[in-house]
Amino acid sequence: MTDLDGKVILLTGATDGLGRALAAELARGGATVLVHGRDPARIAATVAEVIAAAGRPDRVRPYQADLARLAQVRDLADQVLAAEPRLDVLVNNAGIGDLTPGGGTRSESADGVELVFAVNYLAGYTLSRLLLPLLVRSAPSRIVNVASAGQQAIDFSDVMLVKDYNGLRAYRQSKLAQIMNTFDLAEELQATGVTVNALHPATFMPTKMVSAAPLSTIAEGVEATMQLIAAPSVGTGRYYNGLRASRANDQAYDPEARRRLRALSDQLTGL
Repeated sequence: MTDLDGKVILLTGATDGLGRALAAELARGGATVLVHGRDPARIAATVAEVIAAAGRPDRVRPYQADLARLAQVRDLADQVLAAEPRLDVLVNNAGIGDLTPGGGTRSESADGVELVFAVNYLAGYTLSRLLLPLLVRSAPSRIVNVASAGQQAIDFSDVMLVKDYNGLRAYRQSKLAQIMNTFDLAEELQATGVTVNALHPATFMPTKMVSAAPLSTIAEGVEATMQLIAAPSVGTGRYYNGLRASRANDQAYDPEARRRLRALSDQLTGL
């Protein structure tokens, strides 16, 4: 692992599960952690934990935003751009599962986008795009997208799943969308010193997103994510399953599918 001392890392979804454990680990490694969450009380509790882990209150700063609202995603980016002189790593970790919220019924974001797609994919897409100038100025820097081995091809005739909603399908297509954007963005940023990778951190970790019996520990997920944050030779434009580079769903390698997703994403976000 490279030395994290002095690195500034924005971690979305830092107040629970993998994100919370990862925030403490990053702080112990010497990084300054920008703790993002939606609930002020949970942000405060996480910040206290990170300070305790690092022993340095100057190595943690809180940021609040509801990622189901694109206006708040934009505001989050504006706050970071205004307050942070550098950003070494953006970790798009925030997400919701196939049953959260709504018990598996279809819901929409404040912007009228299918909710799982909006939170798991579109928020990270928007935040990454808006923070690119700062990441490029801070290069060498990294974007890490926390995706999943659970992936399903996007049906571009019904991306919002209006005709045939299924919570698991919604989750899987949102995670594949993250990986498709990872590959696209890595190609775009080849000459900038910004690397972009995605990973499935671990299978069925004991977090509130997971309804199945745990098969992996949060510590395993932290180890895999830390590799993409800090290891010197992880490359760019790759999908990792745990600690190993792996192959994603076939659609991720289809240039036309990625072009269509990019066009839809720009349309939905106004970018």
